[in-house]
Amino acid sequence: MRAAIVHRFGSASNITYTKNANIPEIGENQLLIRVKASAVNPVDTYIRSGNYANLPKVPYIPGREGAGIVERVASDVKKFLPGDRVWFTTPVTGSCADFAVVKASAAFSLPEKISFAQGSTLGIAYLTAYRALFIKAKAQPGQTCFIHGASGGVGLAAVQLGKAHGLKVYGTAGSKEGLEIAKKAGVDEVFNHNEANYVDTILEKYPGGFDVILEMLANVNLNYDLALIAKFGHICIIGNRDKIEIDPRRIMQKESSVVGVFLAHTEPHEYEHMANSINSMLENGTLIPIIDIELPLSNLPDAHNMVIEKSASKGKIVINLELFDKETTVEAENPDRDTPPSE
Repeated sequence: MRAAIVHRFGSASNITYTKNANIPEIGENQLLIRVKASAVNPVDTYIRSGNYANLPKVPYIPGREGAGIVERVASDVKKFLPGDRVWFTTPVTGSCADFAVVKASAAFSLPEKISFAQGSTLGIAYLTAYRALFIKAKAQPGQTCFIHGASGGVGLAAVQLGKAHGLKVYGTAGSKEGLEIAKKAGVDEVFNHNEANYVDTILEKYPGGFDVILEMLANVNLNYDLALIAKFGHICIIGNRDKIEIDPRRIMQKESSVVGVFLAHTEPHEYEHMANSINSMLENGTLIPIIDIELPLSNLPDAHNMVIEKSASKGKIVINLELFDKETTVEAENPDRDTPPSE
């Protein structure tokens, strides 16, 4: 099968492309999924660079979410059948390959109206945004939510989820394009975080602060969040790239809380609840996954660089495994190849 492989941690240039990886075998409570699309996330770049708490053994196949068609099911799996369309999160083997092994509890039915490319964006962004808003922050209708980075994958998901649940949603973006896409997603008001003194401007308009803040880059913005949070509010840290010094008294004075959001800690029953809610909103058109660009698998190094270097987030970057090289697709019935790398 085709696969992207990371042989050593470091820059995106360490990602290689092969057409001869072995198709992985499934175990108990697992599915083999023929991957049609795999979204690229900042966490993929942290892992590939070696700057992450839980690193896989190298070599490994990258990719933490995707969508495709069930190829095989373990004998103890009753939830799915071969041929089912699914979206999935945190696969056992990486999603940047023709086939991936996924726990049955981490795969969910993909509505027919949603494309594989759109479905591939659900497993990290939408589940993370849902977990932050409604499980960690316990956001309620009528509350205010501020999204520091509303034009990226998780940010756009949070805008749509927040509006769907009756929140007043505010946020930031870093460019004209980012501001526009956040507005299209439904944000009530969006500010440019590259403008000088933008935090002062926000506080002048909303001196009471916000009930919930979702933070995508805590090492840059956490001190701003402490100024913007309302009394008894919740700051949810979703992304971070370095250390930051804060004054804990600012948290004490507002009796606010700062919590981390780590999708890997999600319990199976929580996954099921979140996925069912997300699928319902996909079906009724409340949620519309926003894609910036689709690239072929061999362009994964470019996709990794784009995730980090792009100054204007405009939605998700997706690896579409159907864009080219269809003639190299390997049938799952012929697995006798080199031992594949896996996470």
